Amino acid sequence: MRFVSWNVNGIRAILKKNFEDVFSEMDADFFSVQEIKCQEGQVDLNFPGYYSYWNYAERKGYSGVAVFTKHQPNHVYYGLGIPELDTEGRLITLEYDNFYHVTCYTPNAQSHLKRLEHRLIWEKALLEYLEKLDAKKPVIYCGDLNVAHKEIDLKNDKMNHGNPGFSDEERERMSILLDHGFIDTFRYFYPDLEHVYSWWSYRHQARKTNAGWRIDYFITSQSLASKLVDAKIHDDIMGSDHCPVSLEINWEK
Repeated sequence: MRFVSWNVNGIRAILKKNFEDVFSEMDADFFSVQEIKCQEGQVDLNFPGYYSYWNYAERKGYSGVAVFTKHQPNHVYYGLGIPELDTEGRLITLEYDNFYHVTCYTPNAQSHLKRLEHRLIWEKALLEYLEKLDAKKPVIYCGDLNVAHKEIDLKNDKMNHGNPGFSDEERERMSILLDHGFIDTFRYFYPDLEHVYSWWSYRHQARKTNAGWRIDYFITSQSLASKLVDAKIHDDIMGSDHCPVSLEINWEK
């Protein structure tokens, strides 16, 4: 079973580029997108054989996530169930008989970490939410999580230390998540692989020089470790300032 996640930085913008071709070529069972930046009714996008679920931000042209899947879920949940955290369309959970699939667009701490407090409130609530799910059945959690966990996960770690996405507080929250029974699947397969990133700033020709960050993830419950086949970062796919990431799972293993 193939899972794909991609921050498209505007679904309407990427539809004018290569999104439908990439979608078709990747032939995923689950294709999650973040930062859709649209409202209900602004995009008419349907793929034959796929169910689609959308969570829009209240603010126009901002945030939002969607999931396309070949597998109809038993239940669909939007957000964390916390009103003050659920206005920006950042979370969708699909429930199946034997797992949960969670798509997330984590809040950015923003310049000078002016939104760090909100980010940490989100992180705490999100961890509690994932733990509750994991207590029932395994979790497959993906998306733009807006943090480079270790120095290996970005090009210029010393220069960016303390900046949004590489602050001590944000990195600590990722460590806490992984310490609570979850796996960073890319590092599970490639613990020492360097210079592989999923996001590049549009400034200073960052993608051309591969001055990137790995901030897009597939994270799973540890109970799924034996079923994981591979995790990839598709840095050859253009169209957004992020590239897709993917996970392969064999439920028969």
